[in-house]
Amino acid sequence: MKNLRQKYTLYTFFLGLVALSACKKDYLNPNAPVAEDVMTSSRALTGVTTGLQKSISTTRAGLLYASITLNGITTNELISINTGNTSEERLMAGGVQVDGTNSVVLNVWTAANKVIFDADNVINNAANLADKNYAAGLIAHASIFKAMALGNLSEYWEKVPAGIGQNIGFITRVEGFNKAIATIENAQAVIAANPISSTFLGNVPAEVDIPNTLNALKARYALFAGNYTLALSAANAVDLIKTSLFNYDAQNLNSIFEVATSTNNVVQPKNINLGQTGAFVPDAGDLRIPFYTTINTTVRIKGFAASTLAPFPLYLPGEMTLIKAEAYARQATPNLISALTELNKVVTKTPAQDPLGVGAGLLPLTGPYTQQQLLDLIYKHRCIELFMSGLKLEDMRRFNQPLADRKRNFFPYPFPERDNNTNTPADPSF
Repeated sequence: MKNLRQKYTLYTFFLGLVALSACKKDYLNPNAPVAEDVMTSSRALTGVTTGLQKSISTTRAGLLYASITLNGITTNELISINTGNTSEERLMAGGVQVDGTNSVVLNVWTAANKVIFDADNVINNAANLADKNYAAGLIAHASIFKAMALGNLSEYWEKVPAGIGQNIGFITRVEGFNKAIATIENAQAVIAANPISSTFLGNVPAEVDIPNTLNALKARYALFAGNYTLALSAANAVDLIKTSLFNYDAQNLNSIFEVATSTNNVVQPKNINLGQTGAFVPDAGDLRIPFYTTINTTVRIKGFAASTLAPFPLYLPGEMTLIKAEAYARQATPNLISALTELNKVVTKTPAQDPLGVGAGLLPLTGPYTQQQLLDLIYKHRCIELFMSGLKLEDMRRFNQPLADRKRNFFPYPFPERDNNTNTPADPSF
């Protein structure tokens, strides 16, 4: 990551101005200056927004690792390797064994709320800067991570906090997805009015493609919210030749490799079929299997967590193509021909044709298919193409997969939240 050591050092300084308190979602340190008094310079705000990228993409408590682990175990992509890892083992058991004390669940909740808090500080304070082009970069960059955090909360909980503050109220998860979309659209409006300055782009990691990532996340969350027209238009706006990546260096390691791949002591793929069963088992010769997995006595993680410095994508080009396929298939008047055309782009794509090397290399599907048959095929290829992306639980709900095929449908609220917020909703039964 370009100059990340210096930028993360700056972020660490400003992080000292706040104290992590997931239960209250009030992160101010009473013994330090309040954020509004400090974050008035572009340098300070750049340090915070760059630090958001680190806080999401690194360490076991970061949102990337915690979300992929929570999602992977719950949907049978992954299994827990060590019975001594109590929280992962409880996720494996599922059901009532997953409660508000689970540290993986708590890490997702805490990390997402902390990201929203910091992103809001950047977005709100950047608007006051005189350099509107630099401010536009700050707002757009921070909005990416705020949207990701809102999306994660909305995927795992039935209701999500309406904002940041003590004893905050809750909104529905669909409202949470729509709030993520609104965050993105605000950022897009800002950069349309004031293009991002080259100075800002030189001060943040270049590997995150801001315009494409905003559109990709909008397409993702519009799909999850059932807004298929918006999902299709946003996915069409993404340049599928470009990538957007979390990059790593010697001080900031790929969190999945660091915690799981390198140790073989936490989680690993359930099996060579990526946990899929029945009609959803990958086809023989699907080249995505050797991309995502390797066999060393047992099935092991490969893919985007194959090494210490392996970049991890914020989205996959194949995700955008599959969003188009699903949006066509689910329109009020389904366009099954266009849906199959888009699906076949993923089915026939070779690794060499994908900028990230993800390709099935299979023969095209010929049909004809009913809407349900086509949706089943889209689900199957989402499960393979987007393995360990943290999106499968939402897919299982949307494609009406049996409850018995997952460990939980939604998660209980962490005890620190319930103990300190009288507005915390009742836990789901499963």
